[in-house]
Amino acid sequence: MANQDVRVAVVGAGYMGGGIAQSFAARGIDCVVVDETAQRSRERVRQLHDEADEFAADGLIPAAMADAVRARLRAAESLEAALVGVGYVAEVVPERVEVKGPVLERISSVVGPEVVIGTNTSAIPIGELATSVTAPERFLGVHWMNPAPFVPSVEVIPAARTSPSVVEDVVGFLRGIGKVPTVVGDSPGFVANRLQYALFREAARLVEDGVAAPEQVDEVVRNSFGFRLPFFGPFAIADIAGLDVYRDGFTTLEAAYGDRIGTPRMLVDQVERGRHGLKTGQGFYEFADGVGADVARYRDRAYAGLDRLRAELGQVALVEPRDQLR
Repeated sequence: MANQDVRVAVVGAGYMGGGIAQSFAARGIDCVVVDETAQRSRERVRQLHDEADEFAADGLIPAAMADAVRARLRAAESLEAALVGVGYVAEVVPERVEVKGPVLERISSVVGPEVVIGTNTSAIPIGELATSVTAPERFLGVHWMNPAPFVPSVEVIPAARTSPSVVEDVVGFLRGIGKVPTVVGDSPGFVANRLQYALFREAARLVEDGVAAPEQVDEVVRNSFGFRLPFFGPFAIADIAGLDVYRDGFTTLEAAYGDRIGTPRMLVDQVERGRHGLKTGQGFYEFADGVGADVARYRDRAYAGLDRLRAELGQVALVEPRDQLR
């Protein structure tokens, strides 16, 4: 799947599908969009062209990318017309099995077995959807994040019968358009949404328990551990903080909340083996000698830079939650 030689069809032109189509076209890849009706497809493509121009005018993308979207992104009159000559199909219809299944059946009945089909879903197991596809070795999950043109991550999720070569090709294809594809296992919610929903569940409990109001929870998250997350994931943050410190913190939380916030066995195992993170040179990561000072310098530069960016952008004007939600 050499990027410039692959023609892409995006089936489903909503907010996510439109952003995915823009992402391909902006990088010089011919992309055709199809939605429920030909009129809807044409309307969405006009909107996506105009939106790309607005991105360029606001300095969010180079003008050449907006020009590429106008040149490379077009509408199809029908699903069958959209699928002619494509090498990759992005299925982006609504997030329900009863909707995706028939669409995937129709797609796989039209295109040849060599055409790769990627389903965009944030939570549905890929193996469940694979039953709707002929030649399932060319089928996999490809989970984009909104807004698709600007969020780097794309989760790539093979099903049981997905060919390893297809996974490799899709990863390379996505890297070629500037994304950060990560291959993860087929589990409901995958990685991003299992974490995101777990955070929201506990945030809601804090409000329900009267510990904080929604805006207070958001303020703490944005200015504490959320501030670190653009640069370090949870395992790196734990290694930097000290796994023994984390273990002791979990002990307190587990005593208060039980298994809801129970101590992970893998954390206890690391501490018992003397792997306390950065300070011992080993934790979830292996640290070379002297790297601690480099990590600290990077961390400080990153956080100071992010603080300057936030000051430059200012605060977005949100309406505070209604009283009945407090």
